[in-house]
Amino acid sequence: MNDFLPALAAIVGSRHLLTAATDTAPFALDWRRRYQGAPLAVAQPGSTAEVSELVKLCRAHQVAIVPQGGNTSTCGAATPDGSGRQLIVALRRLNAVRHVDTDNNALTVEAGVTLQAAQQAAEAAGRLFPLSLASQGSCQIGGNLSTNAGGVAVLRYGTMRELTLGLEAVLPDGRVLSQLQGLRKDTTGLDLKQLFIGAEGQLGLITAATLKLYPLPSAHATAMVGVGDIETAIDWLNRLRHRFGDRLTAFEVMDASCQQVLQRHHPSLMPFSAPWLILIELSDGGDPVELNDALASWLAEQDMLDGVLAQNETERRKLWTLREEISESQRKDGPSIKHDIAVPTSALPRLVRDCSADLEKAFPGARIVAFGHAGDGNLHYNVSFTRPDNADLFEDEDAVNAIVYDHVYRLGGTLAAEHGVGQLKKDWLVRYKDPLALELMRSIKRALDPDGLMNPGKWL
Repeated sequence: MNDFLPALAAIVGSRHLLTAATDTAPFALDWRRRYQGAPLAVAQPGSTAEVSELVKLCRAHQVAIVPQGGNTSTCGAATPDGSGRQLIVALRRLNAVRHVDTDNNALTVEAGVTLQAAQQAAEAAGRLFPLSLASQGSCQIGGNLSTNAGGVAVLRYGTMRELTLGLEAVLPDGRVLSQLQGLRKDTTGLDLKQLFIGAEGQLGLITAATLKLYPLPSAHATAMVGVGDIETAIDWLNRLRHRFGDRLTAFEVMDASCQQVLQRHHPSLMPFSAPWLILIELSDGGDPVELNDALASWLAEQDMLDGVLAQNETERRKLWTLREEISESQRKDGPSIKHDIAVPTSALPRLVRDCSADLEKAFPGARIVAFGHAGDGNLHYNVSFTRPDNADLFEDEDAVNAIVYDHVYRLGGTLAAEHGVGQLKKDWLVRYKDPLALELMRSIKRALDPDGLMNPGKWL
């Protein structure tokens, strides 16, 4: 082991290998400040070739690897354990835009490119890369792929699985799987890229990807409306789909508690309050005035408690800023037990009604902050104040999770819709996931990573 770090420095360069505790500290703490690790070191390779050599070296010395992108994980997926024997491989130096193919509507980027930079590269070419997240300025494409990120536009464009045409990944033995072709049709066997999307770095290190691009919309119509309950919100979703088809790009909801948190931290952004707020966005080519007028005419025929239709880009941006500030505002408001859950959209009203009732029965006075991507059934359902003054909140986490996840799985849902599993939910996954599905995934893990060196301690 004494020659491991010098050999690693020879691969990535000594200034790209961090070994002091002070230098590694920012990489060892997760975004929520819940998981604190103690890495052996932090290596920052600058090319796929360096990643390959690094992985070979780690295998020879039996050193475990924890891949890390923008370190925005909310589940501890990119945080090492406290043993001091795991190497963080930070991919931020793999930040090249390799190729933009406008005729094929494809963009090839390296894993360390931030989501925002990928969006900007697409826009510079007159195209749209539609994945959109609140953390897009710091999260990276590799992490987006590793968690199968979704965001606000899944309703129209899908998750990263649907947005990925090809992938380059370094396997646990150091070999490089390069399948970056921008093909939309290929029936020559298994679609291997899907093994790595959503695997949270447990099967290999994603180093590059070819992503789908779309025509850059020239028109947006954005509105926020207030309704009396979640049932009405889902009714709005169905009627908007019927009227506007795939021009309906986003459909976000925020409950009353969510609005109260926003009011405390961003009072100037709140246009009004209601039991539930819906943020609606349409997008299309053509004349923006026509699209705005079409949404305005439709809204004029609907029953609502209140509403506002953005008249310009500044007003549109203000509505989206309100949505994007929810997570940070809630973090300022204190800790909460977070759930990134999804059920069929038709089951959302039952989930909200029944689960909230059971939580109130078990923890009188508990606060539930519910918001998210109702258009695709994904709700961020966060619980706090299970005890007065939010004292000892996490002592109640197991009991809260059992109530929430029992309702979710009873309705055919999932406990990890877009944030991944990581360390936070691995034991819960064993409780709820189909045992055969888990066994098949573990078999794949054993086949690709027999030494168990790729991101150990996570859900596989």
